Amino acid sequence: MPNKQPLERRIIFAFVLMTLIVSGTFSLGIVAIVHFIEEHLVSEELGRELDFAINEELKLEQATQIDANTRFFSSHTGQMAVPPRFSGLPEGFSEVLDGDEAYYVFKRSHDGHEDVLVEEQHEFEARERALFDVVLAGFLLSVFGAWGLGRLLARRVMAPVRRLAQQVRHRDQLLPMAPRLAPDYPDDEVGRLAAAFDETLGQLRHSLERERLFTSDVSHELRTPLMVIATSCELLLGAPHLTAGERAQVVRIARASADMHDLVQTFLRLARAGQEDGGIAEKVTLAGLAAEQYRQWAPQFQAKGLAFDLIDDGAGADRYEAAQLRTVMSNLLRNALHYTEQGAVRLILGADGFRVEDSGQGIPDDEQERIFQSFVRGQQARGEGLGLGLSLVKRVCQQQGWTVRVDSSPASGSCFSVTLGNGR
Repeated sequence: MPNKQPLERRIIFAFVLMTLIVSGTFSLGIVAIVHFIEEHLVSEELGRELDFAINEELKLEQATQIDANTRFFSSHTGQMAVPPRFSGLPEGFSEVLDGDEAYYVFKRSHDGHEDVLVEEQHEFEARERALFDVVLAGFLLSVFGAWGLGRLLARRVMAPVRRLAQQVRHRDQLLPMAPRLAPDYPDDEVGRLAAAFDETLGQLRHSLERERLFTSDVSHELRTPLMVIATSCELLLGAPHLTAGERAQVVRIARASADMHDLVQTFLRLARAGQEDGGIAEKVTLAGLAAEQYRQWAPQFQAKGLAFDLIDDGAGADRYEAAQLRTVMSNLLRNALHYTEQGAVRLILGADGFRVEDSGQGIPDDEQERIFQSFVRGQQARGEGLGLGLSLVKRVCQQQGWTVRVDSSPASGSCFSVTLGNGR
């Protein structure tokens, strides 16, 4: 399983772990050396002193006291018999702790009796404990120092990585003239990572630019045939010999041509990534466009047996770009028509926007975010749509500074709300 801890934290952990190992080994080495000295060197010294005491005992035939801290006991003489607490010790060097008292004991047996040399070690034990306390304090300080130094170095190591991440996330990196990232970094791992980002971002910019140019070219070239269709429809509608059925078909063609013209304008604006159009865009009020859409969609709702109501709850007088607003509203009405089998659809206008309410089957909670993605259709999808209508609505709203959201449940249907920015 991959480690999901932040890289900075892993660097600090590695620093502290390395210090724990090195400092712990060093501290244990000091303790081992102290014990080695205590067991071997002190043992040799006590052995020499015991030999001296034995020789003196043989000469004087009585117990010998080496110094104030060292005493000699022997079972050979009754005057300095071996104390019971020292009598059961093994041959050679031993360390005896009796409460707060500490003794070094060296025992040797010869000629049928035992000779024991006892040296009080209160001061040595105190110094030994002080030494161990110093070693422990040094160990803890080294661990805390490693943690602090690890944090400092990790921040310095991660600083160029964070800087690179911020540069990559910046929205200007997708612009065609965005500067390369690699020249700002040395030729190391971060520099090679920046070069890889440059290559990937370059390919992404190329793909976006190619898509933008394609959309722009197609939208531009479609203007001429759409103008021809619209002009031809106007001429046909002025002809006196058309029957009522033929006139209705020409009106339908003209309306479809106008819708396609709005879509072309919308796609062209999206392809220009928010740049101002060179021409003068048509402006409409929300109420005016809603009335137009009501007249256009009412026959289709009526043919399906659905009630369609336009409710004005105080629409403002601000004016908006007709093509973009018409694209958003018509796509939401088309979506309501497709997914509502009975009941009613309402187009409700407000001071800050509008909403489209339907009595359809609703949208599950886990799909309410995904339906605004391209090529995503609901589980109860109908018709031959590709799942691009709501995606187009989302993109137009983002480009215009509007917001769109959905509230839906199987019991009450769906409500798509569009909040419009300040118009002109």
